[in-house]
Order: sequence, then C-alpha cells, then structure tokens
Amino acid sequence: MGEMITIPLEEYRRLQGAAADLDDLRAYDRVTADLAAGREELLPAEMVRRMVAGEAPLRVWREHRGLTQAALGEAAGVNRVQIAEIEAGRKSGSVETVRRLAQALGVAIEDLV
Repeated sequence: MGEMITIPLEEYRRLQGAAADLDDLRAYDRVTADLAAGREELLPAEMVRRMVAGEAPLRVWREHRGLTQAALGEAAGVNRVQIAEIEAGRKSGSVETVRRLAQALGVAIEDLV
C-alpha cells in the first residue's frame, strides 16, 4: 500500500470545500474566456423565461436576432412556411433543416431542440 497520512475530519471537509470552490472558479474562468472570445453569449432573462414556459426556441432566438420568418428563411435557405410549422410545434424539421436554421441564427443545434 502507498504512503498514507491522517488528518482530522474537519480538515478533510475543509479541503473538500476548497476543491469544490476551485472547480467553480475554473468553470467561471472558462465561461468568462468563452464570452470574451465570442464562443458564448449571455441571454436576457426574458428569453429564458419564454423557453422555460414552453415557447419554441426557434421563435425566441429568431425574434432575439430581430429576424422575420421570411428573413430567417432566406438566410437559411428554408421555406418560411416550414419555419412557421416548426415554431408552432406542428413539425420538428429535419436535422439538416434545423442545422441550417441554427447556422443562420449563429447558435448550436442544441439551442433549437
């Protein structure tokens, strides 16, 4: 067996807390760097509330970007009616369609599904 040391339980718990704090600081640094590099963006609380309430993420993102369905359709090469169907929840859209919409909106596919 390897070398061992014994420390008081309270010291062990303090070290566990310090390790968790360090993990949090590293996560904060990663997010801050991603924001500064443009790999992440902050979302207004209203956007999050709308999506949590069940509104279609495609509609929320489209409106956040200030696009009409027609403008998004043109940018993504997707029919406006198809966008309306996805936003209304009547259709889900193919993987390729969602990929093109995500690319036109500048978001990850996961942000739309």
